[in-house]
Amino acid sequence: MAQVEATTERIIAADPEAVFDTLADYAGKRAKLLPEHFSEYEVREGGDGEGTLVHWKLQATSKRIRDCLLEVGEPTDGQLVEKDRNSSMVTTWTVTPAGEGKSKVVVSTVWNGAGGIGGFFEKTFAPKGLGRIYDAILANLATEVEK
Repeated sequence: MAQVEATTERIIAADPEAVFDTLADYAGKRAKLLPEHFSEYEVREGGDGEGTLVHWKLQATSKRIRDCLLEVGEPTDGQLVEKDRNSSMVTTWTVTPAGEGKSKVVVSTVWNGAGGIGGFFEKTFAPKGLGRIYDAILANLATEVEK
């Protein structure tokens, strides 16, 4: 099993604190940021950053639907880590200053990929597909916080 990684980033014209607070608001704003690839969104515990337990289904392709139950942690300032209880998938959101009134947001997901030929295709194509999904989330985040 090879580890698969997908990483996307964007500069957003808003203060890092506002950007982070929006990402960490699972009970309110986070659901609004998700594109059509997500369904059955539900906060099961908490709702604001550390200690949140959130569920959704992610449809990465027409045939691939991942049922996610994510535990949220905040290991350092400006960082959210979502660990999926149903798989090896871990997503890290990092928000850092990028000049006056701007933020750099980096989202990175890693998981243990399949072996064999299926693993080759997963490692080749999954990061691109997930990158497009993250681009949509980051665009929605920018729209939400750049008001």
